Amino acid sequence: MDNFNVIYKILKRLEKAMDYDEFDIEQISAENLGINKNRWCKIMEMLVQSGYIQGFNIKYGLNNNVIITKDNLRITLRGLEYLSENSLMKRAANIAKGVKEIIM
Repeated sequence: MDNFNVIYKILKRLEKAMDYDEFDIEQISAENLGINKNRWCKIMEMLVQSGYIQGFNIKYGLNNNVIITKDNLRITLRGLEYLSENSLMKRAANIAKGVKEIIM
């Protein structure tokens, strides 16, 4: 699966979770997204470092043990902006594709 599709799915599910008191992290687990755990950890780290999500931390212990802590995992304003921009780009691409099909 494309990394950007995974990122979009994670952010979209966190955006929908804003309506609820708690978020079930299983909704965005590696298994549910169809990717391996290593890739999932790297993507989640990038999302935190880029400021798209908060309340999530990954630490690597001895023997490559992965320690995940989450405290009120949520999307940030920057993450919401990413979703908005991504949605606008998809709509523009679909419109352009439709115009191309009409012309040809």
